[in-house]
Amino acid sequence: MVIYALYFLVRKDHVAPIYVINLLISDLIQLCCMIIWEKKGYRDEKDIEFYIYHCGLVTSVCFMVCVSLERYLVIAHPLWYRFKRTIKISVVVSVVVWLIPPVFFLTVFPWVSGVVTNKIFAIALIIPFPLFIFFLAGTLRALSASVSVPSEEKQRIVGTLVLVLLIYTLLFLPSMILFLELHRYTKTLFHLATMFLKLSPLADLILYVFIRKQPIGKLFTTVNCCRNTDTNIQMV
Repeated sequence: MVIYALYFLVRKDHVAPIYVINLLISDLIQLCCMIIWEKKGYRDEKDIEFYIYHCGLVTSVCFMVCVSLERYLVIAHPLWYRFKRTIKISVVVSVVVWLIPPVFFLTVFPWVSGVVTNKIFAIALIIPFPLFIFFLAGTLRALSASVSVPSEEKQRIVGTLVLVLLIYTLLFLPSMILFLELHRYTKTLFHLATMFLKLSPLADLILYVFIRKQPIGKLFTTVNCCRNTDTNIQMV
């Protein structure tokens, strides 16, 4: 439903929903693989869904970077980005992002051991962390100089960047650190980090709140009105 709603938000001057749609599609792929594992009752690293899941995981991180970069450019380089912000370019970038993980998995992982695979996988997914921090810091620094962006839009952009950084830090980063320290973690920490990682598809849904054009304050007001209405109905 969120993907369907985001589709109608795509416009020539608002291409961020394209990246969020692709992010949610990659999350959907991960959820499908997890459902298959639950049905089987086990997870085999030789099964095709294992590779599909990790391809979806890498793809989701790549689209998180795309979302943060797009939001950063709106504030830090508005004039330059105004002429580069087209649906065609966003679609091309999305196609390239979808191609990177399968190529990476097919050309690198079959030729190395499992330990090396985990370390490469962790290093590749830790690289976006400083990028998320840079995009957020650069946006906050450029906020005062940006006069062409409305204040409500600035709030949504900062909210998006903060949310992406929080999702990555809380749900992705623990697993990446454990992958790098393969011989120093307990089974409890492994299962805990894996659980956080599996929550990321649900956390990404919150991005819809910051991508839509409706003011955030108005959205919360609407939610409160709905809650009050339900309370009144129950009282009647």
